[in-house]
Order: sequence, then C-alpha cells, then structure tokens
Amino acid sequence: MDYESFFRSKIDGLHKEGRYRVFADLERQAGQFPRATRHTSEGTQDVTVWCSNDYLGMGQHPVVTGAMHEAIERCGAGAGGTRNISGTNHYHVLLENELADLHGKEAALLFTSGYVSNWAALGTIAGMLPGCVVLSDALNHASMIEGIRHSRAEKRIWKHNDIEDLERQLAEIEPGRPKLIAFESVYSMDGDIAPIKEICDIADKYGAMTYLDEVHAVGLYGPRGGGVAEREGLMDRLTVIEGTLGKAFGVMGGYIAASEALCDFVRSYASGFIFTTSLPPTLAAGAQASIAFLKSDGGEQLRQRQRDRVEAVRRSLDRVGIPHLENPSHIVPVMVKDPVKCKMISDILLDTFGIYIQPINYPTVPKGLERLRITPSPLHTDGDIDHLVRSLESLWSQCALARAVA
Repeated sequence: MDYESFFRSKIDGLHKEGRYRVFADLERQAGQFPRATRHTSEGTQDVTVWCSNDYLGMGQHPVVTGAMHEAIERCGAGAGGTRNISGTNHYHVLLENELADLHGKEAALLFTSGYVSNWAALGTIAGMLPGCVVLSDALNHASMIEGIRHSRAEKRIWKHNDIEDLERQLAEIEPGRPKLIAFESVYSMDGDIAPIKEICDIADKYGAMTYLDEVHAVGLYGPRGGGVAEREGLMDRLTVIEGTLGKAFGVMGGYIAASEALCDFVRSYASGFIFTTSLPPTLAAGAQASIAFLKSDGGEQLRQRQRDRVEAVRRSLDRVGIPHLENPSHIVPVMVKDPVKCKMISDILLDTFGIYIQPINYPTVPKGLERLRITPSPLHTDGDIDHLVRSLESLWSQCALARAVA
C-alpha cells in the first residue's frame, strides 16, 4: 500500500469539503488580552481574538502570572515524575484542596487536561462498576464519549436535554443495576444549558449517579465561580463534578471533584492518572491563584463585566441582522451554515480586519450548521465590538448570506 498517497488523499478530501483546519500562528501579548500578534510568512499582524476559551482573560492576569513566577523560582520547571513517583508537589495538594472547596466536595483529583479527566474518570468508574449502564446526553463532548467507550460499559444515548427521554430509558433498566448519567452544564457550540435539577430528580428516583461536565461554566457562573450547579444550588446533589483549568481559569489541566472515596478510587485505578507525568508546579500555582481570585469580589466583577459584553455583542448583531443562536450562556454562535463561506469569512476577518474567529465546521458541529463561535470577554471594548459587527455586516453582504428577521 502507498501509505503517503492514502494520507494525502484524506487531507485532499478535507480541503474539497471546506473543512480543512488551519491553525493561526498567534503570540499572545502579556497583559494585553485579547490582543495577539499573528505570525505569517509575510510578517506579523496585530489581531484581536474573539474566540478564546480564556473567557475572563485570567491567563494574562497579574495574580496568576505572579503566582507562576513565584512557583518557578521556588520549584523549577517540571514536576519531576508521576504523582506516585516524586511528582506530587505541594502546589498540587493546595490546588486539589482549593477545587474541593470550590465545589463543596470532600476531595478533588487533578489531571493533565479536561479531556484526560473525562476519559480517565468515566472510563474507570463505568468500567469497574459491575454491570454499569451509562446514559449519555446526545451532545456530550468527545472526551466523555471516549471515556464511556473506553469503559466498555453498556451505553444509552438520550436526546439532548430531553428529560422525558432520559426517564424513559432509565425505566427500562433493571432497578438493581448501577447507572451513571453523564451530561454537561453549558454546551459549548450552541451555548444552551442543561436542566440540572430535573436530571438530579430523575437520578434520585432511579438510583443513578450523576456526572456533570462543567468545563465551560467553572469560573463563569455562581457567586464564587463554581459553575452552573453552584449558581442553582445543586452541587451537593451531583456525584461527580468535572472541570478544566484551561478555560476561564486561564491555565491548563483538568479535574474531578467528588467524595473522598470516589476520588481515591479513581486515583488508585485510572491509568490516565497513574501513568502520566503530573502538571508542572507552576501551572498548579497559577490555577490555585486564579480560582482563589475568582471566588472573590474581584471575580464577581469580572463575571458581571463579561455578561455586559455578551449582551452588547448580541444587541449589536441584532441591530444589523446577523443571525446568532439565542441561548442563556456566554457563547454567541453566529450561524453561517456553509463550510466554504464560514472559512472564507474567518479568513477575511483575520487577513483584512485583524479579527480572529476560528470557523467551526463538521465534525465539531453537524453539516449545515457551520458557525463562527464568538466568546466576548470582560476586556473587549465598545470599539472592539463596533469593529467586529461592522466587519461581519460587510462580509455578510459580500457573501450574500441571509439576514436575521427582527
């Protein structure tokens, strides 16, 4: 077999479908979020980033960078090993305590990413509980899907946020079997939010555990940034809360928060935890500082400012008829519904207007629902918003795309 020809043919297919992914070569400007420098073969360009998951700009916050500078001076660069073999630094312990407190749980467990935390935790819990059935929301993230697949447990997919379908499927399972309901709070592409209370009610009725992915909510919702479950007073009703340190907390890593026994069980059996080098102490220190800050009044001020910016973007888009999905979250999906035009608009925004918004195409979203996923931050100015919307309005006419009806 001609292996190289096979690889090239698959890549050519992505180009023809208009969904080949190009990475923008960006250099973030310390202290200047959302500004960045774009590097190209023709030189550099100043750009404004409108699609970052560093939702609050904490990756640039002096509280975070200061803690990281201090940690690298005290501990050096890497962790030096796995958590079991010399890689548990005191910063890891402090961070896990901070996370447990954030979610009102007995314990927390760190992983190298949110993807790994879902893969390892779901794979271990569902895989080792005898006869476990996992009920997975139809729009769960790829990391959750992979974790469930890795567990080899029986899987049932319930219609997205459909409580009646979830209960129907639970009722079909023998009462004595272990059951785990896996879902997210904020779904990152459409920006909708799960009915957490109703899911917990059904879980209680049928004796099921609940596993809530809050990666797009931690730091952003609740009086201390504990997520949607904190905002709605439901953290105590969830078996496992999973989150990330790489989005609103601005650093890197993933975690679960749960009972001491459950965290110890995952710690002791999950290969994705046991056999990987632990996070550098600098990252743990930065994450702890970020979480502590976002628990404070300063964090609440950032969250309020972000909500203001989100509403300002939506009002401006409505004013010029740019279609976007209505939702109750911080995510603003501008709907293009064409993969080629979606990428073309993204390219022109970057090349001509200095605006970076990555196109979102299949398989991240279904074909025909391509979009530009905008994530306003507290640090985007009125001028930034005006420039974004004027640029989109110009391109919408250029591409002959339909306008939203007022």
